[in-house]
This record gives sequence, structure tokens and C-alpha cells, in this order.
Amino acid sequence: MANTIQVDVVSAEELIFSGQAEFVVLPGVVGELGILPGHTPLLTQIKPGAVRMKLPGVEAEEFVFVQGGFLEVQPQQVTVLADTAIRAKDLDEVAALEAKKAAEEAMQNKTSGEEIAQAEAELAGALAQLEAIRKLKHRA
Repeated sequence: MANTIQVDVVSAEELIFSGQAEFVVLPGVVGELGILPGHTPLLTQIKPGAVRMKLPGVEAEEFVFVQGGFLEVQPQQVTVLADTAIRAKDLDEVAALEAKKAAEEAMQNKTSGEEIAQAEAELAGALAQLEAIRKLKHRA
């Protein structure tokens, strides 16, 4: 069996994924992070995007979309604490396009800095979700 690392992806609502993986790739705030077994301990913030996991004995990668959150890495354990997490099979392109449109409209109609920042965050999340859907379609 390949050298693996335990991966847990948890949202505020539920445990989304728990299992062994050969590697994990996810969106850090300063760039994409790749985690292999034995990685140096790390605690960092993550941004909206796809968490990709290569599972042992499975050719296709496992995907989970996260809306942001935190990553904790220990030498044999990766924990993703996501604000929101959605399994790849549950991603809805139509809903993501509607969220993008609503966020763009909100940005045009808001006047306070707080309202604009909220709309920008919603837009970034919708765009990240659409990018994750695009990557999944490309790999299929």
C-alpha cells in the first residue's frame, strides 16, 4: 500500500470527507498548497476553491469544494476546517451562476464599504465554485 496521510474535511454542518490519501492539494491564501505524508506541521488560512485528494487504489481524484476556512497539517494528519464544504457530486453550476450574477448586481447597488466587501466575498466564492466545476468537467 502506498504511503498515505489521514485527511478530514469538516464544515460547520458535518464531516464531508474522512479517509487516507496519497496527497492533498488545496487553495491557500498565498497560492496552491500540496501536502504529502510527512509534511512539516502547518496552520494556515485557505481561500475558496477545490480540495483535491488522490486516494490509494483509485485513479480519479476526489474533489471537495470549500468556501474558505483553515488548514492544519501534522506529519500524518491533514484537517480542513471549512466555512462551507460541498462534495464534488453536489456542486450545482446553475446555482453558482445565479450566485455570481446576484453578487455582481449587489456590488453595483451597494454603497457602504461593508456591503461592497460582502458582495466581493460572495462573488469570489461563486467564481471559485464555477472554477471547481470547470476543473471537474475537464477531468471527466
